[in-house]
Amino acid sequence: MPSVIYAPAYRKYSFGDEHPFSPVRTDMVLDLLGALGHRVETVEPEPATREDLLDVHEDAYVCRVEKLSAGAPVPDGQEYGLGTQDTPSFPGMDEAARWLVGGTLHGARLISEGRERRVLQLGGGLHHARRSVASGFCIYNDLAIAINSLTRNGLKVAYLDIDVHHGDGVQQILYEDPRVLTVSLHESGKYLFPGTGEIRELGSGAGRGLKLNLPLEPFTEGESYLEVLEQVTPAALRHFRPDVLVVQAGADAHFDDPLSDLMLTTRDYEAIFRRILAWADDFTAGRVLFTLGGGYSFRAAPRVWAILYLVMHDLPVVRDLPESWRKKWNGALDPKLPETFHDPNPSHADISNRYEIAHRNRQVAERLLDLTRQYWFQK
Repeated sequence: MPSVIYAPAYRKYSFGDEHPFSPVRTDMVLDLLGALGHRVETVEPEPATREDLLDVHEDAYVCRVEKLSAGAPVPDGQEYGLGTQDTPSFPGMDEAARWLVGGTLHGARLISEGRERRVLQLGGGLHHARRSVASGFCIYNDLAIAINSLTRNGLKVAYLDIDVHHGDGVQQILYEDPRVLTVSLHESGKYLFPGTGEIRELGSGAGRGLKLNLPLEPFTEGESYLEVLEQVTPAALRHFRPDVLVVQAGADAHFDDPLSDLMLTTRDYEAIFRRILAWADDFTAGRVLFTLGGGYSFRAAPRVWAILYLVMHDLPVVRDLPESWRKKWNGALDPKLPETFHDPNPSHADISNRYEIAHRNRQVAERLLDLTRQYWFQK
């Protein structure tokens, strides 16, 4: 039975009621699973220690987060990405972020100690945070801290990022690390924050050829997404031979997401999650740690993450959403929640160049493999 990590303290990681990175999304997931009759047994972690944070982040940066968290003035905070429009400061931000880091770190320890194979962390995925800069709603980089914990325990890690935004912070922090393969599928930085993640960002030093990026065209649909995912990921895993997968399972590539332009459906996400779990069985003896991440549609993200829970637990994805759940949350949402778990079959009428989009994505995947294989064959 997979371990599910969650603490009520995760709700403290909130930039305000109007900010898109809302803890309400996870509340909706837990409510939905409960309404389906699933008793979600959760493991409550401890918050990360300061020493845990300093494994990745600069002391000067952590000091500034702590000061802002306590309400003290930090005149140069914005130079560190703190107190900005996308990552505003708030009282208690240091403790709130440490809880999320602690959850992902606890999941990594469960796997490295052999106590679990499948772990779902119902939070985290703060992939934009860099060593000394907050960015994109992310204060501390829980993923890089957890990955470092795994590699210190002798495990090679394959990090797969399916958030619609490039996993730039994780990539930057681990850019030279030969023990970590990173694969990020995202809407091209030509069109979307953070503007990075091109195919020539391949890593450096001993990590060269192990940092892979698939920048996708706007309006990419699920069929094309799954095609390039299958084109690149198994080949990279066969070359790298990881011991564990770490997955940032952002839900913001869904067509209903307000902050991006990809066109995935809930059926596509179910297919993606099933493929990742199959790859874990094939390549890492089933060892896989999932975190959440981006996902800013209240209509889509809770369904996507509930599907992740169900697939991980080998439970069926039913047709209809519970009416009690819809009634509870519809009062706070506009537009209203859908009636079914899966989206209706999409209409392609508005995407006249869908075949050209798929062709361009295929070409990007081919170029990426051409670039990386020259380094794989040298190793």
